[in-house]
Amino acid sequence: MTKATVDVAIAILLHKTKVLVGWRQENQHQGNKHEFPGGKVEQGESPEQACRREIYEEVGIGLKDWHAFDLIRHEYDDLIVNLHLFHAYVPDELLGLIHQPWAWYHRDQLANLNFPKANAAILQRLSWPHLIQISDQLSQISQQSALFYWRTSLEDQVQIESQLQRLTDAEYLRLIVNYALWEQLSSDLQAKIQTIHLKQSQLMDLNKAGLIVGKRFIAACHDAVSLQHAHQIGCDAVFLSPVNATETHPEAQGLGWNGFADLVQNSDIPVFALGGVAPADLEQAQKHHAYGLAGIRQFSSTD
Repeated sequence: MTKATVDVAIAILLHKTKVLVGWRQENQHQGNKHEFPGGKVEQGESPEQACRREIYEEVGIGLKDWHAFDLIRHEYDDLIVNLHLFHAYVPDELLGLIHQPWAWYHRDQLANLNFPKANAAILQRLSWPHLIQISDQLSQISQQSALFYWRTSLEDQVQIESQLQRLTDAEYLRLIVNYALWEQLSSDLQAKIQTIHLKQSQLMDLNKAGLIVGKRFIAACHDAVSLQHAHQIGCDAVFLSPVNATETHPEAQGLGWNGFADLVQNSDIPVFALGGVAPADLEQAQKHHAYGLAGIRQFSSTD
């Protein structure tokens, strides 16, 4: 028997690095599980229109700006579901209008919730580690359990692809490469890499339609304008630097922790502090509204 196919619009609602989550009742499909808000796409409406409608009906708020997040096809025993995902930011003034029993969860908590299997890729994308290593030595990725930004030149394409082809599936999930490098890779390697880095100049050249649906983007920002643009086009996270002066860029004036906090305190996406920081600074960074830290020398042996 041919399985029925259902198109569903799902919303990832974000507020200051928290995510809105609900609970499916026992009598619903995949009942007694956590869920993101959303519902079936009705005849005559687009997935984004369905998402907008469902959020107004289920959650109780109307949101204007939506970003395409992913399209996931998942086959259950009894039906096939196409999940059309979008994300949006919820401003402070709408928090009091959200219906019960929807609740906000920190990203760290998502992995411990009981979501349907179809949501595994969503949870993977939303869950960021608190430390990210940056290196030009790809071999160091094997020492890491968190994300690893391979900052390398584009000079030897054959050598780059040769190194990438040696990675395991788990290492691909942790790998970050720059957008210019990603564009030059074979389609097979492009598919394996889930997280793409944008330099600030690359970020500012992109609009909302420039991001690749289904890929996670982390952008380099150095000021309020670039940080705001990262939000506007729908980036998943940002590096903000430099917090302190560094040996590699001694001419760049550091933001300092107070300057850093002034820029990121209202961010709805994770902000990683970069520049003259070490893993031991994580507690201080989080007190100044950072989600985590990123670095080079002092992060080389950090899990």
